[in-house]
Amino acid sequence: MMKLFVDYSLIIIPAIFCSLTISDASADDCFRRYYGESSFVCVCNATYCDSAPSVDGPLPTGQAIVISSTQNDSRFQTHYLHFDIPSNESTVFQITVNAFKTYQAIIGFGGAFTDAAGINIAKLSFPAQELLLSSYFGTLGIEYGIGRVPIAGSDFSTYPYSYDDFPGDTTLSNFSLTEEDLVFKIPFINWAKTISSKPIKLFSSPWSGPAWMKSNNDFSGFGHLLPENYQPWAEYFVKSCKQVFEEYRKHDINFWALTAQNEPNNGRVPGCSWNCMGWSPEDQALFVGQNLGPTLANKGFGDVNIMVVDDQRTFMPSWPETVLADPEANKYVSGFGVHWYANNLVPPSVLTSTHEAFPDRFILATEACNGKLTDFIFKNENLIKYSNKTLFYCSGPYEEPVIMGSWERLESYAHDIIEDLNHWVAGWVDWNLVLDEGGGPNWAENYVDAPIIVNNTVDEFYKQPMFYAMGHFSKYIPEDSIRIELEISDSTRSLFGTAFLRPDGKRSIVILNRSDEERMISLVDADRVDGTLTLICPARSIHTIVYV
Repeated sequence: MMKLFVDYSLIIIPAIFCSLTISDASADDCFRRYYGESSFVCVCNATYCDSAPSVDGPLPTGQAIVISSTQNDSRFQTHYLHFDIPSNESTVFQITVNAFKTYQAIIGFGGAFTDAAGINIAKLSFPAQELLLSSYFGTLGIEYGIGRVPIAGSDFSTYPYSYDDFPGDTTLSNFSLTEEDLVFKIPFINWAKTISSKPIKLFSSPWSGPAWMKSNNDFSGFGHLLPENYQPWAEYFVKSCKQVFEEYRKHDINFWALTAQNEPNNGRVPGCSWNCMGWSPEDQALFVGQNLGPTLANKGFGDVNIMVVDDQRTFMPSWPETVLADPEANKYVSGFGVHWYANNLVPPSVLTSTHEAFPDRFILATEACNGKLTDFIFKNENLIKYSNKTLFYCSGPYEEPVIMGSWERLESYAHDIIEDLNHWVAGWVDWNLVLDEGGGPNWAENYVDAPIIVNNTVDEFYKQPMFYAMGHFSKYIPEDSIRIELEISDSTRSLFGTAFLRPDGKRSIVILNRSDEERMISLVDADRVDGTLTLICPARSIHTIVYV
């Protein structure tokens, strides 16, 4: 049983908190609760939830606003610094920013509207639902700009299903959306759109085709799409686009992109216990070039971007090279999706290699989560070899799916985001927006963690440290920001950072200190002549620095 500790020094009448302006937001803005882990969660309910400070207004010349979160005591705490005479202390770590050297533009940050997310949001009261969605998509929240939407079911559904579970129905006459779309996805996506001050880029991904279309006649396990069903499957995509997209279009919601298949290698691995469908890169090239791309274009969805891979970076750049070597598939592929679950097996340099091979295509991190599966992979236990690729089975010793208040999981998110962004990735999309305290529901019992955890028995939801990891990027690095050069002089390899030039002309720098020791940082901007910015980074902390 989890131990629960409340910080009673923070039990203050909610109305006092509600009177705070964004510029006043501080560590006390979070109502802390401890569960005996490395840090704390922030508690929200129907009447109160903490907010994220804005940096959209003008900043005086020479001044910087710093937003900080620390393991010990703060979330999105703000303070101001000034560029001044550099420190002479020998312990200073220097960070150099150079806006004259630029890289990729940012597409955005976000999470997935899964069945499980919708089911859990729906269990809260209406006011709590609104505060939860506002925390992700509102101007007082972390302002997500991307939403991933599974096409039909995934493992984070309560049962496996498709939109046409009528064997042999190659004309798809029985195709229809389900209760999950109409009750748990569309309403919350529409609500998020009304809360957001900007358009939300939606992209969809299939986990499995109808079982009868596949070689194993099952939603999970070792199986692929039968070749004779390539065109019916392409038509299924179009019907998904037509019915799902048009249903959303009634609310002025349009889909920006889709992925050809979620984790196409899973269906080539014996024993995969959740929804999957296997593809080789050669078969995917054939399907995209001969079926999916032309069918979408001919039915009026040619403006929807197609991403391939949508799998681990172990397949970069070989998978894109194979798919784009097909001249027909090459016409339709706009970008590549990558997941983080096997990142310890290959260096991030494969992302740069992929960009260099295909500089006109984007790379988007399309899924990540912490939990029992992720902890298992990161520990390198029970890895196996299959089809000349390093893969894994879902068995072996795991940690808890949900760890309430884990600072280590914030660090794993922040470090991966920084690493990806510094290797040409244009955005980072988390997995489930919301899960329950057990990390579900999940019909395959593949329970994991999420940035927000719901406890519907008391009408509360809890912002995990991971939520703030996401916010340090999504809130302060808006869409169309351009990455600029950043160098860190740190022989200890405990400081990590990335830098961006925002559309409004401000610079956003994110710094992660994974050390157990305080670090003094001197930030030098090659474009400034008024000195340096000196920042003290407490042990185990993350900071976003914004200045003109």
